[in-house]
Amino acid sequence: MLDIARSELIQIFRNRLVLVTGLVIPVAFSAYVVHQHESFADLGTLGYIPAIVMFVVLALGLYTTAVTTLASRRQDLFLKRLRSTAVSDPDILLGLLLPLTVMALIQVGVIMAVFGVVVSGPDQIPLLVAAVLATTVMMGALALATAGLTNSPEHAQVTTLPLSLVVIVVASWVGITGTEDLAYVKRLIPGGAATELVINAWEGGVPLSDSLPLLLPTAAWVGASISLAVQFFRWEPRR
Repeated sequence: MLDIARSELIQIFRNRLVLVTGLVIPVAFSAYVVHQHESFADLGTLGYIPAIVMFVVLALGLYTTAVTTLASRRQDLFLKRLRSTAVSDPDILLGLLLPLTVMALIQVGVIMAVFGVVVSGPDQIPLLVAAVLATTVMMGALALATAGLTNSPEHAQVTTLPLSLVVIVVASWVGITGTEDLAYVKRLIPGGAATELVINAWEGGVPLSDSLPLLLPTAAWVGASISLAVQFFRWEPRR
């Protein structure tokens, strides 16, 4: 698995498109949000800013790039060749996704740390870490499910757009309007519960016993995505 991850990391830094979509755009947008934090905080709560940063990085840097990578590796038969080796299927997929996942987590961590220094830090760091890790796993699982429906790297631009927009819009919806109204609807949509969890972790004031159940919708989406990935993922080029 680690050999696959190392090889994939080299390929990422050789691919300019992946670098732009996976690194440059998320970091540039996040830097803008942090710089304009007062304007964004006026729209919603202070915790809304790290939440929207998290979803922009994970939607573009992890989810979209992972789907494109898996589709590309399938199209050039790299997945098929790997599957003929002694490496198990889960290790192949984990090896391909590991570099993107680590890079996305580093970006989220650095940007949140800068925001914490510039403005104010989170009230409950362990809860924030749990929210980020749970959301990362969810976006990775959704990437596997989406990759199963993606014919080519070019097609990934179409298949990843709906969910990328959904999680970012939902994060803004929850961050700006809160969950006083339509709470169950907002929490069940991908990204809604995770956004509320980040806001609670950053701002505090909510008992831990009330925040931890917000992990359940995210875990449910992870389970559903893995189930879809098992059903629809293809190792050979789709026709």
